[in-house]
Amino acid sequence: MTSSQPAVSPLRQRMIDDMRMRQLSPKTQYAYLRVVREFARFLHRSPDTASAEDLRRYQLHLVDHGTSPVSLNAAITGLKFFFEITLRQPELMARMQPVRVPRVLPVVLSPDEVRRLIAAAGNLKHQTALSVAYGAGLRASEVVALKVGDIDSQRMTLRIEQGKGRKDRYAMLSPVLLERLRVWWRVARAQGKMLDGGWLFPGMDPVNPLTPKQLNRAIHAAAVTAQIDKRVSMHTLRHYLPFRTMSGNPEIAWISRAIHAIAWR
Repeated sequence: MTSSQPAVSPLRQRMIDDMRMRQLSPKTQYAYLRVVREFARFLHRSPDTASAEDLRRYQLHLVDHGTSPVSLNAAITGLKFFFEITLRQPELMARMQPVRVPRVLPVVLSPDEVRRLIAAAGNLKHQTALSVAYGAGLRASEVVALKVGDIDSQRMTLRIEQGKGRKDRYAMLSPVLLERLRVWWRVARAQGKMLDGGWLFPGMDPVNPLTPKQLNRAIHAAAVTAQIDKRVSMHTLRHYLPFRTMSGNPEIAWISRAIHAIAWR
């Protein structure tokens, strides 16, 4: 007995090809396809038959159903790609208006809360990964993508390959964080959990890295264990107040983070 994949319509395939031609990330491609699929469900017909008035009605539908400004703008972006690039009908988007996203203050953890959070993580791998996220200001996707060779102890930097916007960059590395990484490297190597030149934070199978989803689960569990009532996520570790308010000076930011990193020991 063989299973067959559902047929992809020519319209959907064309949109996929358009996104591939522009080298959009898999995550972005999935989001755009989902947006168009939900619009087609609203229309009860193929989305290429929509009019400008249909699109206007859809935006009102999303607003009336409590769609957040961020999600609403994401839907408009996906539809904009479909109508302007795939269908070559940019005039249909004329009445779709992005909305202003309210600015809200981020959740900021105190140095003591960060210390408790990291200490409460389930194992040394998660503790070290959270330390890297906090100490170097990295996103979850950037932490799990690190390889052993990305650590430059001479220049005291971490190489971040293809971070946000598909850009490579360097993050500063404090002496305390470097020592914590060395401890993790020695333990992981002794336990056979880390391959030569492999992932800095491997998954259950060392061939594959830890995933952002696993890291997010780890930080949520740590927040519960540490009894931190604030709404904590991996992104919370990047909202470190002194780091964000020092006129963007990386040297001062590095010193500030290094001082507070002493509490991780």
